[in-house]
Amino acid sequence: MENYLIYLIPLTGVLALVFSYVKTRWIIRQPSGTEKMKRVSSFIDAGALAFLKAEYRTMLVFLVIISLILIFLADPEISSPLIGLSYLVGAFCSALAGYIGMRTATKANVRTAQAARTSLNKALQVAFSGGSVMGITVVGLGMIGVGSLFIIYTQLFGSDSLNNMSRVLSVITGFSFGASTVGLFARVGGGIFTKAADVGADLVGKVEAGIPEDHHLNPATIADNVGDNVGDVAGMGADLFESYVSSIISAMVIGVILMAGTYTDSFGGLSPVILPLFLGAAGVFASMAGTYFVKAREGGNPQVALNVGQIVTSLLMVVFSYFLITNLLPKEFVFIDVLYGGIERTITSFNIFLATIAGLVLGLVIGFSTEYFTGLHHLPVRIVARQSTSGPATNIISGLSMGMLSTIPPVLAIVIAIVVVFSLGGLYGIAIAAVGMLSVLGFQLSVDAYGPISDNAGGIAQLSGLPPEVRERTDQLDAVGNTTAAIGKGFAAGSAALTALALFGAYMTASNITQIDVTQAAVISTLFLGGLLPYVFSALSINAVSGAAHKMIKEVRHQFLTIEPLKNALAVLKKNGDKPVSEWSEEDQKVMDDAEGSPDYSRCVSISTHAALRQMLLPAIIALATPIIIGIWLGAEALGGLLAGLTVSAILQAFFQANAGGLWDNAKKLVEKGFIINGQDHSYGSETHKATIVGDTVGDPLKDTSGPSLDILLKLIATISLIFATSFY
Repeated sequence: MENYLIYLIPLTGVLALVFSYVKTRWIIRQPSGTEKMKRVSSFIDAGALAFLKAEYRTMLVFLVIISLILIFLADPEISSPLIGLSYLVGAFCSALAGYIGMRTATKANVRTAQAARTSLNKALQVAFSGGSVMGITVVGLGMIGVGSLFIIYTQLFGSDSLNNMSRVLSVITGFSFGASTVGLFARVGGGIFTKAADVGADLVGKVEAGIPEDHHLNPATIADNVGDNVGDVAGMGADLFESYVSSIISAMVIGVILMAGTYTDSFGGLSPVILPLFLGAAGVFASMAGTYFVKAREGGNPQVALNVGQIVTSLLMVVFSYFLITNLLPKEFVFIDVLYGGIERTITSFNIFLATIAGLVLGLVIGFSTEYFTGLHHLPVRIVARQSTSGPATNIISGLSMGMLSTIPPVLAIVIAIVVVFSLGGLYGIAIAAVGMLSVLGFQLSVDAYGPISDNAGGIAQLSGLPPEVRERTDQLDAVGNTTAAIGKGFAAGSAALTALALFGAYMTASNITQIDVTQAAVISTLFLGGLLPYVFSALSINAVSGAAHKMIKEVRHQFLTIEPLKNALAVLKKNGDKPVSEWSEEDQKVMDDAEGSPDYSRCVSISTHAALRQMLLPAIIALATPIIIGIWLGAEALGGLLAGLTVSAILQAFFQANAGGLWDNAKKLVEKGFIINGQDHSYGSETHKATIVGDTVGDPLKDTSGPSLDILLKLIATISLIFATSFY
């Protein structure tokens, strides 16, 4: 390949890492508060780092085994043993993205709490800067990884023919496989950890003992805050890194089909293949620019500030996309579409540009519909909060109903987008739409990671005994964070649908399938099996949370009953109720001082760690083994049926679980902010509040463990099917 513009791709990634480094240095320079705040933060940081190290050690065994399998099974005529290297590089980049994001979050959380002592906007700036390090690092590592491997492999194998380029991309697909493997482990393991701690802390601390969330007397509170970092930051970073590179690589694979067309360009016919890389690079610049537009006035709504940044980023991406597509692609090109019986098709560059816009619009539609169903002040959350006045049962019933209804807008949007985009650019148009949707991931992930940082800041404020107005500011950020997290999960599910469809088309091409006949027994059987997989996967991960939470609840109860200073302090809290501390007796205040540091936080962190590492293995093994077993046993067409059933079932479940969980969480937040119905107080400590806590604990494993993992399950199985497609003829 003679055109040296391709070297701009990894250089863009390097620039993104420099941006993240500068942001990190700025965060570190911010004041970190009192000694007590620093001590609490150090507990969270140490626990998160210990878990991540243990998780990565466990993953390493699987990664080495799988890379060796790829090396020895690689067909030199079609692929190369270097696919094993690509796999390890993808796994390393995914793990590194999660690690960097988590370390930055544990530095930003205490500084956000300190900033919230004086200003909501300052706290937003610190929290969002911490999130932007995660977001820009993820896209930067993606550009470095995919861009560098593409340059290296085109030099090794050549790029002057369809066969050579197919071989290059076959090897690069290993990078996506590695990222997917780490993403699955990180999401499932981190999700089990965080929700076991969260459920234990809420049910025993808030419901049984009646102490506030993140109270320093709750033994599970440090584990809960650690979980925000290992699940919602490190896990989410690895998850969306996988989504990002999978969309780019799948579009590149589909682009090879267009290489057989009749056209010329400045890249020797490679423009359909390299366009996704340049769109990704443009998205890096748009996302970095968008971060500077996130500002909130004191007393304003942080959601508005985040929406402004999102819109600016998307508009910049529209401009960049038009320039790139109209300059890289020929105005019109004709190719033989192997997926349609070898018919001749014509695609224009402007149609591909419209496909990119469709992807961006789809992302915004999913985002706004998710905001409506999970936003603190919108009707669905208020309905669930109102239903909670009659107890936990009606809270859960209404939450389930609203969660199911919330799947309608995003699924309809995906259906319309698929029909429109396919008419514009065929399967390549759908793949480019997925790239367009995820091209602004740098900004979107910045918004997602801001949420757990704000949540941690609130925990540190509570644990450090800061004034109530500080917690009010961090809760305002956190409530928005719940919605942004739900938007991020909806965003991931929508992109997964488009990416999986592109991978599905690439799989059919690689396995020489032109159609899948659902009247065949093997195909209809695997169609049902594919639909079943998300339910099995969700059941295993939710049950893992339940088992770990059971142990956590027993441990917290045990400490409340057996640690004398802790037991006495709880009695004092119950006796004084809502009375200000200044009005307590000296004896009661001394009891509280004596209880300082008496909970065994490390024991609860250990329970969550061991449960997560043990329980994450079976779901991962099922995901890795299923496509290979079906492909070898029933053949390529049956495996296609499995992918079809899995795609529909996983996307619907992912939307439902993420939105229902977000609904329940923000219904609880709404009640805690002061919920008055017909003149009656249903706020903190009421029976209504306890009902919303129960609903929130039901939704927690849905929105933070099983739901987000389904996107990775889908793309992981599709990627494995593509890699081994030639073995299933």
